[in-house]
Amino acid sequence: MHEYDDAVLASFLRNQRQLFPEKVAETPEEAEAFLEDCMAVVVDSVRAVWEYFDEEGVDMEGASEEEILSAGEVFDVGDGRYLIVEG
Repeated sequence: MHEYDDAVLASFLRNQRQLFPEKVAETPEEAEAFLEDCMAVVVDSVRAVWEYFDEEGVDMEGASEEEILSAGEVFDVGDGRYLIVEG
């Protein structure tokens, strides 16, 4: 089971429409349940975001750091961590 702290949940709630056309959660509890269902991952660095996509077989050839971090499924938690949600 994944655990998502308050900062992760707040970031997702605040920015969820970057990935989904409509809100999928209104409360932290709903956000946590949704993230658990999606098996969302929290990583602790930009490098870990790259490694995650590489392990998932996503072609990042020629992509810049800015392009990777602006992908809809990458949420900047604001403290150096990133939430990755596969919608």
